[in-house]
Amino acid sequence: MKYKRVTEEKDLQKVFEIRKEIFVKEQEVAEEEEFDKFDSLDAPCDHILVYYDNKPVGTGRIRVVEEVGKLERICVLKSYRKYGLGKTIVQSLEEMAVEKGLTRVKLHGQTHAEGFYHKLGYETVSEEFMEDGIPHYLMTKRMN
Repeated sequence: MKYKRVTEEKDLQKVFEIRKEIFVKEQEVAEEEEFDKFDSLDAPCDHILVYYDNKPVGTGRIRVVEEVGKLERICVLKSYRKYGLGKTIVQSLEEMAVEKGLTRVKLHGQTHAEGFYHKLGYETVSEEFMEDGIPHYLMTKRMN
């Protein structure tokens, strides 16, 4: 398992393919809601790809919002979810937050993934809310 920062258009297209498969097809999020102004190489955020057997199978991104690292669009293709890749994505994005000098990170975690994020040190700090028709929690973590 390895991750790669996305710096080329061809890799960004792989990110889009993975997100379309998971969020648009599997979770039925409208495509116009899934893709936004941060989905370009010159946007103020960093995308990563996570590989399994040299195949890109997961992704996530981080952007700075009010001096907090916001982890977003974290996903792994369905047939690869049993290999700990979600943890790799989150930890990689956290490393990037520390590199940026950030001391806190946050994310909007889908409610079914709350336990997963708790195991990684996140605290639920909101009531359940809906985002793109899916229930979420705001979750935060202090980086040491």
